[in-house]
Amino acid sequence: MNQNKLEKAIRKGVEELLEEKRYVSTVDLLIKLNYLSEEDCKKWRFGKVEFLEKVCRVNLSRLNFIHRTLNVISTEMNLRKSWTAYMKYGKGSKVRLRFSKSDDEKIEKRYSTHHVL
Repeated sequence: MNQNKLEKAIRKGVEELLEEKRYVSTVDLLIKLNYLSEEDCKKWRFGKVEFLEKVCRVNLSRLNFIHRTLNVISTEMNLRKSWTAYMKYGKGSKVRLRFSKSDDEKIEKRYSTHHVL
């Protein structure tokens, strides 16, 4: 999928998620775009996958494009940004989940920010 088609798909996904949930998260958008399966997301949420990018079916440059486009759309629509903690599901200690291999603070913040109506 080229960048123009991907941008249109992202815009459509954002609109659908806002209508369904009144917010957009990167995780939900990746599922909507079929770059992340619900099953892989569930494995990550239960701590069975080290970091989310490991199970995304898209390369890092495409993920970066998705983040940038989501940010532009969020600004255009005057959506409020809200950081959300992603903690491990299930029994045991509640540890924060990682999104990226690098565990870079800026990247982690981008993934965990929700865009709210």
